[in-house]
Amino acid sequence: MSSRMDNKSYLVQMNGNGVHSKSTVNAKNLNGTGVNGKGVHGNGIHHVSVNGSLYPAKAKSRRQRWEVKPSEMANNTLNPIRAIVDGMKLTPNPDKPMIALSIGDPTVFGNLPTDDAVLQAMKDAIDSQKYNGYAPSVGYLKSRQAVANFYSCPEAPLEAEDVILTSGCSQAIDLAISVLCNPGDNILVPCPGFSLYKTLAVSMGIEVRLYNLLPEKSWEVDLQHLESLIDERTSCLIVTNPSNPCGSVFTKEHLQKIIKVASKHCLPILADEIYSNMVFPGCSCPSLASLSSDVPILSCGGLAKRWLVPGWRMGWILIHDRNDIFGSGIRSGLVKLTQRILGACSIVQGALESILNNTPQSFYNNTISFLKSNSEICFNELSTIPGLNPIMPSGAMYLMVGIDMDHFPDFKNDVDFTERLVTEQSVFCLPATAFEYPNFFRIVVTVPEEMMVEACGRIREFCQRHYRPSSCDSNDLDQ
Repeated sequence: MSSRMDNKSYLVQMNGNGVHSKSTVNAKNLNGTGVNGKGVHGNGIHHVSVNGSLYPAKAKSRRQRWEVKPSEMANNTLNPIRAIVDGMKLTPNPDKPMIALSIGDPTVFGNLPTDDAVLQAMKDAIDSQKYNGYAPSVGYLKSRQAVANFYSCPEAPLEAEDVILTSGCSQAIDLAISVLCNPGDNILVPCPGFSLYKTLAVSMGIEVRLYNLLPEKSWEVDLQHLESLIDERTSCLIVTNPSNPCGSVFTKEHLQKIIKVASKHCLPILADEIYSNMVFPGCSCPSLASLSSDVPILSCGGLAKRWLVPGWRMGWILIHDRNDIFGSGIRSGLVKLTQRILGACSIVQGALESILNNTPQSFYNNTISFLKSNSEICFNELSTIPGLNPIMPSGAMYLMVGIDMDHFPDFKNDVDFTERLVTEQSVFCLPATAFEYPNFFRIVVTVPEEMMVEACGRIREFCQRHYRPSSCDSNDLDQ
C-alpha cells in the first residue's frame, strides 16, 4: 500500500448474505482506534477512519430545508372515474331514496349472493389451516393447475406453468402491461373502455392510444381506425370481451379480424376476459386464445364477477404462447414482477380448486338469467324515452345509453345531465366521459328488479321534464 493516500474514510458494509463489500478503500493508516468496539456502528456497518477519529463518508451536498415531493409515478396516477365523480355535485333529492346504477360491484345490494359451494370451499380452506402462510409469488402449484384445467381447451391448451395467480384481475392487468411495455411505448385501448388501463399505463410513462368502438354495430371495433394507430413503439393491444362499459360480446368472426390485425403487425394481445362466459343465451364468447394460431396472448381473468366475489381479490394471467414468441423472457419477467409484492390471498388459493370444480352450473345460469332480464327491462323502458338511445347488451353487467344532447339544452354534457339526474331524481348513472366517451352514460344492471323499474321510471320523468324538440321539429310543426 502506498504511504501517501488521501485522508478519507471508507465504508465496510455487510450485506444480507454475510458478504463484506467496500465502497472505497482510501486511508492513511489503520490504528487501533480505527477498528474497535467504538468504531462499530449499526448492524454490520464499520466506519473505519483516519487518525483515530470516527466519521461517516460525507454526502456530496446537504439539503438546507425539508422538501419531500411525491414521485412522478404518483403524480401521473389518475383514476378517470374518480376524477369525474369527485368533481360532481351529487346532492340527492331528499324526498326520493337514492338508487345507484353506477357501481360495478354485484354484491352491493345483497340480491346476488355467491353460491353455497363457493362459501363452503372457503370455510374448508380456513378450517384446514394449511393456507395461513405465504404462498409462492406466482401462486400454489395445485391452485394454478386447477385454473389451467378449468380453462384449457384443445385449441388453447394450458398447464400450471402457464398460470400466474394475482390479487384480482386488476393486478393481472398491471403485471401484463408492466412486462410488455417500456416508458415511451404506446398501447392500444378500446374507447369506450375500462379506465384502469389508462391509469396504469400513464403512471408508467406509456402512451395510451384509443381505438374506437362503434355503437351502431353493437360496439364492434373500428378495425381501420385501430390499424391506423399502430407504429414501431406499439407494444400491446388490449381487447376487452365481454366489455365493460358496453356489455357487448364480439362474435367469433369479429375476434378473428382483430387477431388478423395483431398478427399482421406482430402485436401481442392483452385479453381482459374477466367477464368470460357471462354472456346471454344465444351468444357465444370464445376466448381470443382459442382462435389465435400465432399471436401470443396474456389473458386476464378472475373470480370477481362470474363468481360474485370481487372482494376476495383472486385473479390470474393465462399465458398463451404456443409458438414460443414470448419465450422465456416474458415468463421470467412476469415471475420477477410477482415477487415485488406477493399477490393473491393464500386462503382463496386454497379454496380455488373446489370453487372451480364444485360450483353448480345452475348458479351461473341463474346469474345470467337475472342480468339478461334486468337488461331487457332497462333497454325496453329507456328505448321509448325521447332523446335517449340505449344499446342492448349481450353480456357482462352493463348497458350504455346515448344522450341526444341537442334535445336537452338545459345541460352542457353527459356529466351535467347525470349530475342533475341525481339532484332531481336520486338516480346515479356514471357519465361516459369517465370512459372518454361523452354524451353517453353507463347503467349497471345488477340492482334488484323493482329498483331497476323504479329507476327507469324516474329517468323517464326527468327526460320528459327537460326534453326539447329540435328546431327542425318545431319548424315541421309550424307548417
